[in-house]
Amino acid sequence: MMSFRLSLNYDASVTFSVACVKTRVVTPAVEAVNYYKKMAKYLAQIVVMGVQVVGRAFARALQQEYAASQAAARARGRSGQQSAAASSITGMSLQEAQQILNVSTLSPEEIQKNYEHLFKVNEKSVGGSFYLQSKVVRAKERLDEELNIQKEENQKSQQNPET
Repeated sequence: MMSFRLSLNYDASVTFSVACVKTRVVTPAVEAVNYYKKMAKYLAQIVVMGVQVVGRAFARALQQEYAASQAAARARGRSGQQSAAASSITGMSLQEAQQILNVSTLSPEEIQKNYEHLFKVNEKSVGGSFYLQSKVVRAKERLDEELNIQKEENQKSQQNPET
């Protein structure tokens, strides 16, 4: 006698058994699930590869930027390091300070003259702005620091003349 058995498995496939011979019938729903599993796997691989490419490009850009900044620091030498330190301490670059005080060259007389004028114009008692007045003070401090750095460099170069 032949025995027939029909069972429904957990993955929505149907197993039909006839006398110890099993035949597996795959339904369209199972095919769709398998298709989407493969697509999810491919999508994950694409995302991982994209992240790797972007990560490598970012690392390469950082290396190039670091190398360029090191080369610029070597080119500036000691005075450039002092100037950069002064910029970070005062929070203002040399160019910004020159723009605020409206000076093109670092002459102490011109700096002092423009500083006094802008300081008086921005006094609170005459309707000026305390914020602008403080910017003028910071700009003068930054330019004075730059003048000191240049003066030190000139003294060092006079003490150690190059051959």
